[in-house]
Amino acid sequence: MATLLLTGASGLVGSRLLPRLVEAGHTCRALVRSEVALPDGTTGVRGDLADPDALRQAVEGVEAVVHLAALFRTTDEDAVWRANLDGTRNLITAVQTYAPRARFFMASTGNVYDAAAAQPGRETDTCSPTAAYPASKLAAEALLADSGLTWSVVRLPFVYGEGDGHLASMPGLVDRFGLHPAHTYSVAHHRDVATVVGMALAGTFDGRVVNLTDDAPVTVYEMAAFAGQPIDGSSEPLVNPWAGRMDSTVLRGFGFRPAVPTMQAAARDGIL
Repeated sequence: MATLLLTGASGLVGSRLLPRLVEAGHTCRALVRSEVALPDGTTGVRGDLADPDALRQAVEGVEAVVHLAALFRTTDEDAVWRANLDGTRNLITAVQTYAPRARFFMASTGNVYDAAAAQPGRETDTCSPTAAYPASKLAAEALLADSGLTWSVVRLPFVYGEGDGHLASMPGLVDRFGLHPAHTYSVAHHRDVATVVGMALAGTFDGRVVNLTDDAPVTVYEMAAFAGQPIDGSSEPLVNPWAGRMDSTVLRGFGFRPAVPTMQAAARDGIL
């Protein structure tokens, strides 16, 4: 088990991952900007990714870094770039300086893939996103790959489960972005995010970018129904049918099998 730093501990993914890391026996630190409740056995380090002193305190002596912190729910594109690219650069510099042998894992996003692709997104695809969030995450991936550290990246799909509110937000996203009911997303449950982080911490796919998905993509129409807020269907043609879809063949080649294979299985087991 490792002494590790988690960024983004209060976020949708981090708040569910951190207790699992503690339960797995890791000695955890969490970089937090304010007073938040943390699981027993976790040390909070007050500060952020722009604070060199906090970063030094956070990374000294760690054997691994799990970097989840990101900004995307804002229209302030400069803030997105500062958080996602500059923040990652600052964290990389701190690890290079104070914990150069630490394994560095970063969560990225499947939104980096071209919406007009001819197939589900693959790690070898050329990506050229224009929106600030995926563009900044792609740039951060490149920084990490060129850092000289031991690193890995997982591109996350639509993550859901355990009452996190993400699934419940889908009907609102339909109205906000005009999503087609037949638009289909790759998804993954929090349990499987934890599994993949565990694989990364074990060095299973060092030096690689991999996609995470479960066994079955889900339509917006189905997700709204799972959220208990059904929406109307549509027979209008679907533009860019592969947008939001990823191919997880590479990760499965490393032995990954989802514990929650489908959203339907999560609903059956009461873990939505």
